[in-house]
Amino acid sequence: MNFIWFIIIGLISGFVAGKLMRGGGFGLVVNLIVGIIGGVLGGWLFGLIGISAGGVIGSLITSIVGAIVLLWIVGIISRTVNR
Repeated sequence: MNFIWFIIIGLISGFVAGKLMRGGGFGLVVNLIVGIIGGVLGGWLFGLIGISAGGVIGSLITSIVGAIVLLWIVGIISRTVNR
């Protein structure tokens, strides 16, 4: 059951991150995938700085932050490759 919640939170955070990023991210499907990966990245980043977020809301915030960071990094890489 935890795996299903992880996927659902990742999908929501990818959607929210795509809406928050300038330019809307990279489309709905990619943003959803980025949200799932961003959940892992956000958990790792929060662990590095010593922040622990529990519960569904904490997991959602962590995942959104990770997805935004990942979208930002992917945006920088795609801009440099397209030049």
